Formats: sequence, C-alpha cells, structure tokens
Amino acid sequence: MGSKEFTKKLIPGGDDRLRININTEKGKVTDVVVQYESKIKDKWYPIVRYDCSHGFFHRDILNPKGEKIKQPIPIQNLRDALTYAEQDIKDRWEWYKERFKKGMKS
Repeated sequence: MGSKEFTKKLIPGGDDRLRININTEKGKVTDVVVQYESKIKDKWYPIVRYDCSHGFFHRDILNPKGEKIKQPIPIQNLRDALTYAEQDIKDRWEWYKERFKKGMKS
C-alpha cells in the first residue's frame, strides 16, 4: 500500500492551503483526505475536510469550536472524489473561510 501526503497553496504567497493525503493499493486509490486549512492570526485552522471515514465519502465543514457539519457526497470512485474535493475547495475557499471567521466572532 502506498501513501502520499502533500500540501498545495491556494494562492501564491497566501495563508490558505490544501493538505492532501492519498492511499493506494495496486495502483487503485483506496482512501483520500483533502483538507482546506487557513492561517488566521498566526494559527493554522482546518476549515473543510473531505474524507472516507465512517465508510462513505463526505465533506466536514468545521467551525472554530471544533464542531462539524457532515455532508455525504454520492461519489463512489475515489479518484473522482479526489478531483471533486480539490475543485470544490479551489472554487469556494473564500466562502468557507468567511463562514469560519464569522464563527470566531460568535
């Protein structure tokens, strides 16, 4: 079984990144984690995470209190799920970040 973990900046020089972990077996993706993290006031926070824990692919939208909203995503093929998760975060990271920051004020 192979495992690869890496980070990608969402914008050059910015404080927003994707943390991606991919597990494969015999060339087939067996598990994925795609997490959007943002550095706010000198601290890194996980804001959105896609993963397969609990036996199904889903999105966790996190808040500053550590609570999460779990949303099932009906994609069976993990290679497609990986693409979906990365694209969703690239398209909506600013919205996710604003939502998170509003939770810091309450």
